[in-house]
Amino acid sequence: MSSSETTSDVPRDWHFNLVLDAPLTEEQSKTLDHLDRFHDGALGLAERPGHSRFICIVRAGTLTAAIADALERFEDFPGVLVRSVELGPIALDENGMATPAVVPAPPPVEAAHHVS
Repeated sequence: MSSSETTSDVPRDWHFNLVLDAPLTEEQSKTLDHLDRFHDGALGLAERPGHSRFICIVRAGTLTAAIADALERFEDFPGVLVRSVELGPIALDENGMATPAVVPAPPPVEAAHHVS
């Protein structure tokens, strides 16, 4: 690595979720089947009743660049809107960003009750 190159310039895998504003319709699901930009393994659809999201592992120099890459793919996916980008505890850990400051601490263990 040259002295002018920083670690953020080195591509790596970034983990995050893109949460959609609504579940995919049957027509949107059929469209997705034919969009090559969604079939390189970087974005995977996860659905449950009333909820759709894409679990993303995108290679880029920065998290911002990875998110931008993923969002650009939706230009070819009419009617599908991304509501939010989420970094849960697993994604924060995978990204090397998990610290007590950004990951909620587990709830405190209740103290044993003393009988008086």
